[in-house]
Amino acid sequence: MSDPVPPPELGLEADDVVEAFEVVDHDDLGPAADRTSGFDGIGTRREARERALALLFEAEQRGLTPLSEILATLPVPPEPFTRDLVAGVGADQATLDAQLSRLSDTWPLERMPAIDRALLRMGAWELAHTDVPVGACISEAVELAKRYSTDDSHRFVNGMLAAVAREVRGDQPD
Repeated sequence: MSDPVPPPELGLEADDVVEAFEVVDHDDLGPAADRTSGFDGIGTRREARERALALLFEAEQRGLTPLSEILATLPVPPEPFTRDLVAGVGADQATLDAQLSRLSDTWPLERMPAIDRALLRMGAWELAHTDVPVGACISEAVELAKRYSTDDSHRFVNGMLAAVAREVRGDQPD
């Protein structure tokens, strides 16, 4: 049995060295053949939130209005939950910003780190527009704050989103 020949669409030159490759028949993959960016369509909600956070942060840094305009610039559409978060925040940004400004008695929205603004918008939108449990929404946002923001941001994000949850969901248990 001979070794498989790399497909011509790889654009390899005669002197390129290929140690190994695998030819996958995409017809056998079924729905997995229709891939989306980031996680090949099988990512977790945590990964989707992380991607949404990156997109919302980038959109603000680029001055895109609405923030969801970032979705139109992507060469491959993101995973559906990522798309929903970014599109939702973009559509409701004015309402979210007003709510967050009203609930923050220590920091004006424009003085918060941009990553915290993106996290708070995303978390507030998720609390108001999904049935994801309050604890999961807040916990995921806090973990992202720990990973990407300042040393104290996770506490601030926790408190702000708890206030949002009380306002939009009342005292519902998880």
